[in-house]
Amino acid sequence: MEEETVVKDAPAEEQATEEIVTEEQSKPMHANALPEDILAEDKKEHDDYVESDVFAWANNMVQYTDELKIEVFWINKNYVVYKSDMSSELSKQLEPIFMNDMLEYVLEGADMGLVVRNFEDAEAEENVLQRTQVWNVQKAKEVLAWLRTQEHEIETFREEEHDFKRIKGVMARISHKELKEPFYVFKVLPQSHIMRGKTGWMIRGTRFVPFDADAAVRIPTDPQLLLLGQDLYVFNQTKLKQLFGYDAKEAAIAKHKVAEIEANFTLSFDEGLDMQTLALGKKAIIKKLQKLEPSRISQGDLMNHAEELGIDLMQDTSGAIIIMDDKDLSKFVNLLNDDYMESPLTGERYEIIRKKPIKQTEDDLLKEVL
Repeated sequence: MEEETVVKDAPAEEQATEEIVTEEQSKPMHANALPEDILAEDKKEHDDYVESDVFAWANNMVQYTDELKIEVFWINKNYVVYKSDMSSELSKQLEPIFMNDMLEYVLEGADMGLVVRNFEDAEAEENVLQRTQVWNVQKAKEVLAWLRTQEHEIETFREEEHDFKRIKGVMARISHKELKEPFYVFKVLPQSHIMRGKTGWMIRGTRFVPFDADAAVRIPTDPQLLLLGQDLYVFNQTKLKQLFGYDAKEAAIAKHKVAEIEANFTLSFDEGLDMQTLALGKKAIIKKLQKLEPSRISQGDLMNHAEELGIDLMQDTSGAIIIMDDKDLSKFVNLLNDDYMESPLTGERYEIIRKKPIKQTEDDLLKEVL
């Protein structure tokens, strides 16, 4: 069956190169860029994993609430982290903003039979608190890496330099002398909660007067995301996707598709890598993985198609397809998804952006029958 296609105006190989350059250029930058190896999937995280108990945590926090040390950081759209220079007058507001509603949710939920389930295992439902492990959420790992490896290089936020309009979230690092390690609270910061000085008014008594600050911000108090150890508790599924771009359902489907691909194709990865690791955090690849039917095409047919189109995908001496990096993975997934074509009119090669199957009408079916 023919397909209606929307295509790019450049050959597949050239376009793939352009996309990779764009992706590299869009990576978050800071005064000192974060080394790649710090963000790589770390097997030690899995080996050292100890399941946390959010109910025991909440009970313990009740006795510490008046003595907690709460440090606030800002997260911008590129996941660069900034410190906040806060006045002492704000210290009394931090606990109500970051702790009270969350503790109330957990403690009251415990009395009502609240249960914890892995985020990837089931959809959200009433009286269920979902969680995932932080190594599944690549952007959250990026944010935490700044604190754990380069905190001394994190800049203090200044409106005139960093622009509050680019801030998408707030993070609180909360510690106490009796706790072995801090825990973290994350919240999405809607732009509607930010008021700029040039457009804001204030009310004093019965009079409206100009707003005399660079900007004002209102932090949401609702419980959203809590990180205990390596467990990320998701009080609001939408906020997780908004802040860190992680959709557990999509990720679970992609993981299942990876298993199908590995069962149908022989792949060879560079040391320390696998398909799941390379796909982690790659939205375009994950989206395509969800649509694939890996059993519909053989490895031989795929490699022949790649050769016909001039797609540079190599095999080792045993015949395994070599996947060295995310560029190779993109080519492989694009081939599986039938996303390359050669124009019969011009001979030009394209990567297809969107495909819409042409549905046959009743007249078309009658013509085939006749």
